[in-house]
Amino acid sequence: MSQENILPVEFIQTDQPDQEPDSGIGLCLSGGGYRAMLFHAGSLLRLYEAGVLENVDRISSVSGGSITSAVLALNWSALSFSSGGARMEFIGKVVDPIRNMARHTIDASSIIEGLILPGTISDKIASDYEKHLYSAATLQDFPDKPRFVINATNVQSAALWRFSKPYMRDWRVGMVKNPKVKVAVAVAASSAFPPVLSPATLELDAGDFTPGSGFDLQQEPYTTRVVLSDGGVYDNLGLETVWKRYKTVLVSDGGGKTQPEEEPKKDWARHSYRILNVIDNQVRSLRYRQLISAYRAGLRGGAYWGIRTNIADYAVGDALPCPQEWTDELAATPTRLKRVPEDRQRDLINWGYAVCDAAVRKYYDPSLAAPVDFPIA
Repeated sequence: MSQENILPVEFIQTDQPDQEPDSGIGLCLSGGGYRAMLFHAGSLLRLYEAGVLENVDRISSVSGGSITSAVLALNWSALSFSSGGARMEFIGKVVDPIRNMARHTIDASSIIEGLILPGTISDKIASDYEKHLYSAATLQDFPDKPRFVINATNVQSAALWRFSKPYMRDWRVGMVKNPKVKVAVAVAASSAFPPVLSPATLELDAGDFTPGSGFDLQQEPYTTRVVLSDGGVYDNLGLETVWKRYKTVLVSDGGGKTQPEEEPKKDWARHSYRILNVIDNQVRSLRYRQLISAYRAGLRGGAYWGIRTNIADYAVGDALPCPQEWTDELAATPTRLKRVPEDRQRDLINWGYAVCDAAVRKYYDPSLAAPVDFPIA
C-alpha cells in the first residue's frame, strides 16, 4: 500500500510533501461538544503532570477541543511547569473554568435567541464564551509558544480556516497577520456545529490580507465576508496543521459515534440530519484508521487515545482502573453545549486523564511514572 493511501491528511498545491517534518511535538484536540471539552481537560492535566505538555510545540484544535485549548492558551503563562506541573495548580487555572462552562447550557438558548432576536446564533454562542470563559481576550493574548491553532471550516472555499496569534489564514483566500479577533469569536466559529449553530461570519477588510498570500481566491467577497462552520467538518481531529509539520503527533479524540436508530425520521429535515451524521461518522472512522495505519508504518511517532478506546488494549499493567462498560457510557454523552452534571464532569475528566496516561506511557515515553490516583475525587 502506498503512503498516500494511509495518510490521514491531504496535501494541497502549496505543500511540499517530500519535506521532512520538524523534530517537534504537536498535540491535536478533537471536537465533540462539552463531552470532548471535559475529556481533553483530563488529558491535558495528565500531560502537564508528566512534564510532556511544556515540550509541545503546537496545539491544534477543533470544536469542543478549541474551547479547552483556548482556556489553556490564556492561562499558559500562569502555569509553573516545574518538574512536571502541580496538579492543583492546573486544576485551578484550567480545569475549574472548564467545569464552570460545563454548568451552563448555551446551545438551545442561543438557537432560540438567534431566531427571534437581532444577531446570529453564532453571535450568541460567542457572547456566552466571552461571558463564562474568555472575557474580551483576543488572539494576541495567546502565548508565542506553543503555537495554538484554532481551526474552523471555510464554507466558501471548502478549506481549513486557521486562527492563531501570528496570523489567521485560508490557503486559498490568503493571510491576515496579527489578527485581533476575540478568542470567543474564534472558538464560536470552530464549534459552530452544523446545521443549527452554523455558520459564523467574519466581516473583514480586503486590505487586511497580505498581498499575494492566497492561492486562487484572494478577492471579494472571499476577503470581506468569511463564512465559517465547525472545524470538524473539514478535519475532525485537528490533524492537518500538526501532521504536516512535526515528527511526533499526539492525538486526544473526544469525538462521538452515530448510534443506531430503530425508526429514522422520514421528514426531509430530520432525515437529512441523520444522513449527515452517518456520513460524518464514516469520515471520522476513515481518518482514525488512516492515522493508526500511518503510525504503524512509521510515518510519525506519537500516540492516540480516544473516548471510545478500551484502555485494556494498551496492555499497561498499572493503568488506572477504567471498566469498558463505564467508559462506553461516558462516550455516549451527547455532542452538545448542554449542562453536564457534576458527577459526569468528574468522570469525563478522569477518563481523559487515565486513557491519555496509558497511551502516552505505552507509545510515547514508557519511562514516565504511573499516576497514583484519579485527579478529580
